[in-house]
Amino acid sequence: MKLKPYICSAIGTPLDVEEQLDPNGLRAHFEDQARAGIHGVLVGGTMGAMPLLTWRTYEQLVRASADYWPVHGELLVGVSDLSFARTRERIQLVNELPIDGAVALAPYFLSYSQADLIQYFEALAAESRAPLFLYDLPQRTGIALTVETVLRLSEHPNIAGIKCSGDLSEARRLIDSLRGSDFRVIVAQAPLLDVLLRTGMNQHVDGVYCLVPQLTRRIAEAATRGDGETAAELTRRLCSLLLMLRKYGVFPAMTALLNTRGISGSFAPRPHQPLTSAVRESLLAEGAVRDALTFEESPVAAIV
Repeated sequence: MKLKPYICSAIGTPLDVEEQLDPNGLRAHFEDQARAGIHGVLVGGTMGAMPLLTWRTYEQLVRASADYWPVHGELLVGVSDLSFARTRERIQLVNELPIDGAVALAPYFLSYSQADLIQYFEALAAESRAPLFLYDLPQRTGIALTVETVLRLSEHPNIAGIKCSGDLSEARRLIDSLRGSDFRVIVAQAPLLDVLLRTGMNQHVDGVYCLVPQLTRRIAEAATRGDGETAAELTRRLCSLLLMLRKYGVFPAMTALLNTRGISGSFAPRPHQPLTSAVRESLLAEGAVRDALTFEESPVAAIV
């Protein structure tokens, strides 16, 4: 049986001038995802700048998210920190809330063995009320979870899946090795979204999806109905937008794009600096930006 696509937006964290949560911005950000029919959101992930948030702002974020989003889809919450004790504190907070999964990076800054990581994630899973999801992001943590480590952890009854932001071939190996298992392999490979959907890799999460959820759903809808040409063209637009984010700075550009669409708040905690008026106008005048944003004001067909 062919599985339906699952699209999860790794959303941003809108902040006020004191870098506390902007609740109006968060609600508008969620409503944008809900209108597009996004299946799930990841809050407190990389796009949400979680390591840069104060504890108070993080608590505001996860409580507000649990109040609003669960009626719309799956709610995953990032709980990562530098050590077991610090990550456990975040898990203890979200244990009070109606979330669907706690998402944890390998501890970063210092180096650990694969045996250390197995013990770490198993201990976190024992602490978590919600299923634990591994988050493999070697570009930021400096250490990759090996396929053998993930397969070992997949046997734990409260470890439900992995967000794969590393080597795509490793994600493919995991999917093949875990065929028939309930363990979920969720891929973060936005530039290949159309190709991967058409080749049976159906679970996807990325930060760029939260900026253009309508465009993202249209890619999934086209790929699902077998319209490869349309899916490829829309993915090209998504890739062009990604290039603009890198050119102007992901978090400052994200702030400018979402503010332009009526979603308030700064998504770029200090030491990020906001774009100047001139640079902001240059970003918004880019053809790739205009092309991507044209999809965000019209309804999108449901995926069947």
